[in-house]
Amino acid sequence: MRQEYETEIIAVGTELLLGQIANTNAQWISQQLALSGVNTYYHSVVGDNIKRVESVFKKAHERASIIIVSGGLGPTADDLTREAFQAIYDDKIVQHEPSLIKIKAHYKKQGLIMTPNNERQARVFENTEKVIPNEYGMAPGMIVNYEGRIWVFLPGVPREMKQMTTDTVLPYLEEKNGKTVIQSRVLRFFGVGESRLEHDLQDLIKSQDNPTIAPLAQKSGVTIRLTAKAETINKAQTLLEKSKTKVLEKVGEYYYGEDNDTLQEKVKNELEKAGLLLASAESLTGGKFAESLISVPEASKVFRGGVVCYDSLVKINMLDVPAELIKKEGTVSDACARELAKNVALKLNSNIGISFTGVAGPNQIENKDVGTVFIGIYINGLEEVHEFKFLGEREDIRYRAMTKGFELIYNLLTKKMS
Repeated sequence: MRQEYETEIIAVGTELLLGQIANTNAQWISQQLALSGVNTYYHSVVGDNIKRVESVFKKAHERASIIIVSGGLGPTADDLTREAFQAIYDDKIVQHEPSLIKIKAHYKKQGLIMTPNNERQARVFENTEKVIPNEYGMAPGMIVNYEGRIWVFLPGVPREMKQMTTDTVLPYLEEKNGKTVIQSRVLRFFGVGESRLEHDLQDLIKSQDNPTIAPLAQKSGVTIRLTAKAETINKAQTLLEKSKTKVLEKVGEYYYGEDNDTLQEKVKNELEKAGLLLASAESLTGGKFAESLISVPEASKVFRGGVVCYDSLVKINMLDVPAELIKKEGTVSDACARELAKNVALKLNSNIGISFTGVAGPNQIENKDVGTVFIGIYINGLEEVHEFKFLGEREDIRYRAMTKGFELIYNLLTKKMS
């Protein structure tokens, strides 16, 4: 019968706390555990201090049934994972002869003299249930069963950790856990806030079981993560599809894609489908819109180019915005955004022109508050301008303006023109 496990992943290493390297091990292990149907409940990071490592281990032993530790198995004095675990698991640390033989053979083959501290890497607990072979490095891993908890010890080197997890740890846990998988799908939305999305989906969220439904606000928009657990990938995907249908019945008007889809890719595809060309005039955003669209492969099929018209003289001399208009209305205005969008489309021989002008801060411009943004759109003779009040720091406002531009173009192509 299948047993539910609560898993904690602990990364040991001061370099992680200093920000010198990212904790990618925990991310990768979590992904692999999900594919094997094992839930990860906690991530912990602790530096190379035996008392703090011991404290984290004790906490994990209280709250998790599977604890996977990465790091601290090397040859140096600060590799103290085994010693810290001894405070919980009163067992002898002994030399694992097959591992020691392998380490000595490696140094001999390389023609190097092995320093005594390298023997530390061959140590394991005397009552280790399973010693995990390390095909790419020196230190073996271990699986220890203690008080109903499964403790897994792995090196911190990603290549070594991944090989040992794939070859030994995952098959071991699948045998213990019963074969099952966890599959997730991320639904992406724009034009709606996290609180509104959660409100519209509250009946589904309250009744959620399998799949689970979790709203999440991200910089690029709001997402819904669906997570299903089943005996096979196909069964899990069927559950996800049914749940997706229920979600879109309620909030489908804001939906634009899922998983790794981006709004930029969607805009590029819709432009290509419609046979339309786009050009941009960017003051506030300083080329962010153009750069973001050009990051999509084959964007040249739909994007003519852009003009960064940060200075008023560029607006006047390159994009033919009348000087009198700027004097009367200002650069941060409906009228200026309108002229920029129209003129960049005409000059670059495009069907669509989009423009961005506004106040990113830190101070007002032309008596306009920080966060005031005008986005102009010109399409085959038709003009429209949208005014927004964005909150946040300077870069937040510029990013939100760029993202809103993609939203406006996408809505134009998929709704107004459909």
